Amino acid sequence: MAITDRTDASDRVTLVTGAGAGLGAAFAWACAAEGDTVLVNNRVHPDRPSSAAALVEDLQAAGHRAGLDEHSVEPEGAAAAIVGSAIDQFGRLDAIILNAGISGPAAKVADSDPADLRDVLNINFFANAALVQAALPHLQQSPAGRIVLVASSAGLHGLRGRAPYAASKAALIAYGRSLALELARTDIRTNIIAPYAATKMTGAQDGEADPRLSPDRAAPAAAWLASPGCDVNGQIWVCGGGIFRRAAMVEGAGGGSADADTAWLARNAKGISGLAPYREMEGGEAAFADFYASIRERD
Repeated sequence: MAITDRTDASDRVTLVTGAGAGLGAAFAWACAAEGDTVLVNNRVHPDRPSSAAALVEDLQAAGHRAGLDEHSVEPEGAAAAIVGSAIDQFGRLDAIILNAGISGPAAKVADSDPADLRDVLNINFFANAALVQAALPHLQQSPAGRIVLVASSAGLHGLRGRAPYAASKAALIAYGRSLALELARTDIRTNIIAPYAATKMTGAQDGEADPRLSPDRAAPAAAWLASPGCDVNGQIWVCGGGIFRRAAMVEGAGGGSADADTAWLARNAKGISGLAPYREMEGGEAAFADFYASIRERD
């Protein structure tokens, strides 16, 4: 049974990037199972057959509509070419699930090469931002445009030895949250997922992966957020192993004094550092308004 009612937006077309295997392939299957036509994007590796082409064949053999795009996401003009491929093949674009990304080399910040930071940000953040901008005119024509950004819990909490990766995913989260605020009055909804899955990118090898962390057990979150029946906006969902939970950035109640100085803060930091009762903020403007209200209440 489909998880959503699609009567309001039939023949939806969903683009999934980085969909040759792993999470991207699982997202493509989940969307296809919901009735979407799926454009499978994945770059071609010269030393092996196209995994995206194989996935398209499998989807079509299972009775689903699917198209192929083999552009890499990061070169100049790639975003326009990928979105153009969806329009050329199917005449519309209703949802994008931006999954393509790299982890980059593992290294502590002190030992890392700044070029690696630029490479990771270029693929994980700038390429995705370009795809969003290329897709927006078409998503605006959809009765239910959807943007799903694939981030990581590393972007929420940091990750030792993977600072470039964590930074790129944190940037993607902030970008997606900002986009959700900007498009809140439209029919487009933007959300973020932070999936846990055993894939080649996470270091899982054949025969060693925990089957509970198979990519298909995280995929329903992407398919749900890409569906017209889901109207949430600006949310972050952590998913994996059939478990789904929402994440958020929060601020504690804190405390202060009109004449606070460094000595006051040193004396009181422990007592005011707790997050309970916490406040969840819709965006930067709301966060400032809440903070400023605390100043007015105190004075």
